Amino acid sequence: MPLDQDFDKEEEEEGKEMSFIGHLEELRWHVIRAVGSILVFAIIAFIYIQEIYHYVIIAPSQPDFWTYRMLCKLADVVKYDELCVKALNFKLQLIGMGDAFTMSMTSAVIAGLIFAFPYAFWEIWRFIKPGLKPSERRSARGAVFYVTFLFFSGVLFGYYIVSPLAINFLANYTLDESIINEFSLASYISLVATLTLACGIAFQLPIVVFVLAKVGVLTPAFMREYRKHSFIVILIVAAIITPSPDIYSQVLVAIPLFLLYEVSILVSAKVERERLREEQRLATLGGNPDL
Repeated sequence: MPLDQDFDKEEEEEGKEMSFIGHLEELRWHVIRAVGSILVFAIIAFIYIQEIYHYVIIAPSQPDFWTYRMLCKLADVVKYDELCVKALNFKLQLIGMGDAFTMSMTSAVIAGLIFAFPYAFWEIWRFIKPGLKPSERRSARGAVFYVTFLFFSGVLFGYYIVSPLAINFLANYTLDESIINEFSLASYISLVATLTLACGIAFQLPIVVFVLAKVGVLTPAFMREYRKHSFIVILIVAAIITPSPDIYSQVLVAIPLFLLYEVSILVSAKVERERLREEQRLATLGGNPDL
């Protein structure tokens, strides 16, 4: 059949051995295309930078931001008025002559990095995939989708949950009533970008567990045994990345991390089941993986 022939041809091409220089050349082009995609999205973001600042970047600094409105509704339900954010007592400012242009460029690059992530990761995955065994390719099927989904889930969580909570705490924290909080735009963007990207990376926990489980470092039994310890660590992490001292904010951050840990246990269990099935298959075939 033509489709089978095309598939076999693709498998043969992927399985061809390349020299070290050939691998470096191939990697170079994958990296160039990945960086090029970031540059393209950065240029598009720079064209619409004013809209991005107004509707995205500056939005968490306004009391009518979606997260603050939801917190006020939650405050009505739990009867805890301090949870409601009614004002953010700070102003953003630019001091240097070229700060506006510099921050526009910086913000455009960050936006380009976020939006180009799926394609950039796909390029890197195309380089890694041919070096995997057929069984490893089957196990890693859908890797680009899952990594992208987790990354954007983390970015949204960092933007809508962690960043607003941090901004609210830092904006309303004062040393004296006579001191006015006036923050530079650079420090504000650094805070939002760092927390947002950090959450995007943190949400890759199931992928990291998958890799560690494949190499035999982690097992579901180990993760279940230390579940209580992990919960304590998660609460500490939630307290660190959520400067707000109220328990509700910390719980809002900790819950998704708990869920990620439980998902990671399921991922490691799936990897272990596949490993046991593969061992049984090899035992049936007399230890010859080529049969």
